[in-house]
Amino acid sequence: MSKLPSREEIDPKYKWKLEDIYKNDELWEEDFVRVKQLLKEAENFRGSINSAEKLAGILKLKDQIGQMVDKLFSYARMRRDEDNARPKYQALADRALGLSVQVSSVLSFVEPEILALPKATLADFLNEREDLKVYGHYLDDLMRMKDHILDPEREKMLAEAGELAEAPGDIFRMLDNADIKFPSVKDDDGNEVELTKGRYIKFMESRNRKIRKSAFEALYSTYKGFINTLAATTSANVKRDIFYKNQRKFKSSLEMSLFADNVPLEVYDSLIDAVHSRLDLMYKYIRLRKKALGLDELHMYDLYVPLVKDYDKKVSYEEAQEMVIEGLSPMGAEYIDILKQGFESGWIDVYENRGKTGGAYSWGCYGVHPYVLLNFQGRLDDVFTIAHEMGHSIHTYYSFTRQPYIYAQYPIILAEVASTCNEAILINYLMERAKNKDEKMYLLNHFMEQFRATVYRQVMFAEFEKITHEMAEKGEPLNAEILNKVYHDLNEKYYGKDIVVDEYIDYEWARIPHFYTSFYVYKYATGFSAAVAISQKILTEGPEAVKKYTEFLSGGSSDYPLELLKKVGVDLTSPKPVADALQIFEKLLDEYESLM
Repeated sequence: MSKLPSREEIDPKYKWKLEDIYKNDELWEEDFVRVKQLLKEAENFRGSINSAEKLAGILKLKDQIGQMVDKLFSYARMRRDEDNARPKYQALADRALGLSVQVSSVLSFVEPEILALPKATLADFLNEREDLKVYGHYLDDLMRMKDHILDPEREKMLAEAGELAEAPGDIFRMLDNADIKFPSVKDDDGNEVELTKGRYIKFMESRNRKIRKSAFEALYSTYKGFINTLAATTSANVKRDIFYKNQRKFKSSLEMSLFADNVPLEVYDSLIDAVHSRLDLMYKYIRLRKKALGLDELHMYDLYVPLVKDYDKKVSYEEAQEMVIEGLSPMGAEYIDILKQGFESGWIDVYENRGKTGGAYSWGCYGVHPYVLLNFQGRLDDVFTIAHEMGHSIHTYYSFTRQPYIYAQYPIILAEVASTCNEAILINYLMERAKNKDEKMYLLNHFMEQFRATVYRQVMFAEFEKITHEMAEKGEPLNAEILNKVYHDLNEKYYGKDIVVDEYIDYEWARIPHFYTSFYVYKYATGFSAAVAISQKILTEGPEAVKKYTEFLSGGSSDYPLELLKKVGVDLTSPKPVADALQIFEKLLDEYESLM
């Protein structure tokens, strides 16, 4: 198919059922009005949180409003993601965001007023009312943040600035998903095919090097054409972080970001150090790739092509579902039942269509099952994407069904654990059942690519964020030329001398959406390391490990993330999980080399 289908041309059985959130847009409008009414009720608590009854009342009302806003926002954004060019849902998403900012503004008095209470008084309130006990961890965490929460007026001002603060990311997403158009390139059959972000990796996996080079240059030359605009949005995003860290009295944007999860700075820095200490493994992987492909020069567009020449497995969506179900069987019957429920009950939006948001994600709102957005292309990688995103969704399912709303959302630092654990267990299943040497080598390469992409590449991204934020915090500019140089130098450092760091890769930073959720990407690497450790426990210890893991998945944010991980036997304050993960990478490299 040379042109993408429209949304209407996609078979309904491959679309998610957002009707499970709201049966129609009119019901969305009713909740929108209801939230406005509830905000008026909340205003009555302003200046009067001085009793256990009032404290319970405002916290319950805050939860009720939060749950409704989550529904409004997730429905509107997912409708927009179906086709970013539809003005109706652009408007709905904008209104949902505006309401979210209004809610933050109106409720901005709550936490400062609670923090104004003496600790002893707060303790008395908790003892006085049984229905306040559920808020114990929330209130303890709030007191931990006391030095960084401002008076009610300044909190209101920061909340009202929330919509402005989202502008850099919103501008990037509209440019990236709705406005940027890529040229056509020739596919393996010589047909002119419209290049899209969803199809890009498929081109990168082509056996034809000219096609890879052509797609690589077409993609990045397109971003190059917008590079000054994208540098401006990136710089604005960093400046936003600096504004908030200054207002909240943190020493750095990084410290502010980690503080919310109660994660010490040393975890971030030691992750980068741990990867730096084993860059030799990445350099070895690059040399193996160069040798396996029989190239005199390895370029950045040669990083994704499978190393096994005669292995090109095509997978239908239905086959992919079966592979995931069978591969994850060590997770136990309950987990598999939830997985099947997701496949059969409209959780997933499968295929790419014109205007649809690229990539893949899992999302949801309390009281409704989770959702998964895919852009399925029929590759083996897409099978792992399904396992990955359903890992997120089942984590969400457990948290939403076993925690009260206040603790239902698990923190982002834990988000990649469940998804990557699924991938690690799935690849173990597939490698054990490899039918021949080529299939075994293909899967080994896939797992090695997980280490490259999820540990090394994400840590490189994390270092890019750290460098650029530190530069801006010193008052240095972040224009396109500077961002390109920082990114180029990091690519040379992480990939070594056995690859040509092409000029076009200098623009890659400009297309990374996660940079608009600052200091997010390091969590992929820590999550991957934790997931590898947990997957090994599940595969070797069986049901007992699954039981502990299910308790972890059910934890939401009921405790600090590093504490929740310790309950399943992983301590991220130690370098051990990262070091152990990289030892597995070393074994994979050795095994692959022995099969060459």
